[in-house]
Amino acid sequence: GTCNLIKHIENCALFGVPVVVGVNRFKTDTDAELQIVIDAARAAGAADVVICTHHADGGAGAKQLAEAVIAACQQPSQPHLLYPDELSLEEKIRLVAKQVYGATDIELSPLVVTKLAQYDQLGYGKFPICMAKTPLSFSHDPTKKGRPTDFILPVRDIRVSVGAGFVYPLCGNIMTIPGLSIRPGFFDMDVDDDGRIVGLS
Repeated sequence: GTCNLIKHIENCALFGVPVVVGVNRFKTDTDAELQIVIDAARAAGAADVVICTHHADGGAGAKQLAEAVIAACQQPSQPHLLYPDELSLEEKIRLVAKQVYGATDIELSPLVVTKLAQYDQLGYGKFPICMAKTPLSFSHDPTKKGRPTDFILPVRDIRVSVGAGFVYPLCGNIMTIPGLSIRPGFFDMDVDDDGRIVGLS
């Protein structure tokens, strides 16, 4: 419900930027229901809240949202990062876990502790972090909906993308997908003259 929306608005505000909320209106939604969402978003600090119907009306249904985003971009703001590069990787993880997700703390596996020391020795300690966790919850547990509190965020592994210049902690049971090769496979996929799909193997 609205507690999840409010947390998202608060998270965006952590970075010093105005927030515009787009609310999808479906034909089963009542004005009273939409007003609850609008009021909650405004109370949480949203710069604007716009009812949208682009799923039904195409681009015309998102015109007001686009105008609201343009207006928000023209407001004075002071965007900033959540942490300085000099903060240790462990503290960066802890900061994101506590401030963005609402965790009480983090729990690092022995593997992560070892890797953090290695990354620091190799000069990766100033890299930013990109947390890998379920998108279904602010916590690591996809069944914890809304705005979970009083949880410890378990970090079971951590990896570094040296070329891209960031470190990504793996939280809970999240899995990562392999990156694309120089030539992605979809270039070789097609449908032949008989309607058969080719290039999948």
